[in-house]
Amino acid sequence: MKNIMVLGSTGSIGTQTLDVVRRHEDMNIVSLAASSNIDLLEQQIAEFTPEMVCVYQEDQALILKERLQGKNIEVLTGMEGLIACATVSSGDMVVASVVGMIGIRPVIEAIKAKKDIAFANKETLVTAGHIIMPLVRKMGVNLLPVDSEHAAVFQCLNGERHSDIRKIILTASGGPFRGKSLKELEHVTVQDALNHPNWSMGKKITIDSSTMVNKGLEVIEARWMFDVPFEQIEVVLQPQSIIHSMVEFADGAVMAQLGTPDMRLPIQYALCYPERRGRVGEPLDFSKLAGITFEQPDLETFRGLSLAYLAGKTGGSMPTVFNAANERAVALFLQNKIPYLTMADMIEDAMEAHKLITDPDFDEILQTEQEVCCYLDQKYCAGN
Repeated sequence: MKNIMVLGSTGSIGTQTLDVVRRHEDMNIVSLAASSNIDLLEQQIAEFTPEMVCVYQEDQALILKERLQGKNIEVLTGMEGLIACATVSSGDMVVASVVGMIGIRPVIEAIKAKKDIAFANKETLVTAGHIIMPLVRKMGVNLLPVDSEHAAVFQCLNGERHSDIRKIILTASGGPFRGKSLKELEHVTVQDALNHPNWSMGKKITIDSSTMVNKGLEVIEARWMFDVPFEQIEVVLQPQSIIHSMVEFADGAVMAQLGTPDMRLPIQYALCYPERRGRVGEPLDFSKLAGITFEQPDLETFRGLSLAYLAGKTGGSMPTVFNAANERAVALFLQNKIPYLTMADMIEDAMEAHKLITDPDFDEILQTEQEVCCYLDQKYCAGN
């Protein structure tokens, strides 16, 4: 029996993780953690009967605790609750799918507790990859990617020598605005940006996909996860989302992982690794596939990707600045407080204003995040 802890159980990855768990009698849920959606969390508790749950927002945790009176389930809250849910003594694997930098501490503590990690919280590696990856090696745990692109690279590298990697090629759909000009993006609405052509995801990651910031975060994540320099990581557009990523090797051979766009496939692979279990989702039918096409990303229109490369190559605290500025910008855009194109302006502004810390520790990462948010709020929210 594999005992699983799910951080972010009411989000897109979390709910699809539970859908995978339903298919396997040898999987058991021991803890669930959510931000505030206690109605859905209560349904998940009734179905999966975990030992422990966390609701990050304290007021909602109190309401849930009242609802669960008489049931033998511990209800926790806040960061300490997240950490407790990530380190349950009976747990084997943590599915880390919370959104944003709040996922860093629970992941670090789970690794210290020698839990394997099914990893979908890219912000953790983006901001703290220099802390996380040495800790993973020291504790001897598995860090298994859940993002479709990194899961694809991971599969392509199975059985291969790291020294033979010539290039990692991350694919991107291009989102809803592929081929659009800056002029055409001036009046984009929130609903426009949430209308992804291929994937069903949470709001934050869908906005990131539309700006290509998400692909930039994945580039930085890949640098740490696969230990390759940025010069060996390339992004190409693959609008059909059939090829999930590729690896080119020293002899010129290119290996790719293909499949229909369904996140349950990489989730199941991470949960069951190294086994491959029964098929999830629709099979890829080549007889009905009109074609697989490729394009180069437009780095001028979608500056988020080029800024990510700059932040990653600069290193130190700059990836934290990139990530924190984007999180704040996306939040403001979703609240209709800034125009769509201002998000990239905010990221660039924050990066230019930042005084670099070359080797930030955990506290300095969190302090940098706070400073970036304060700086942007003072500059962009004064009239709101």
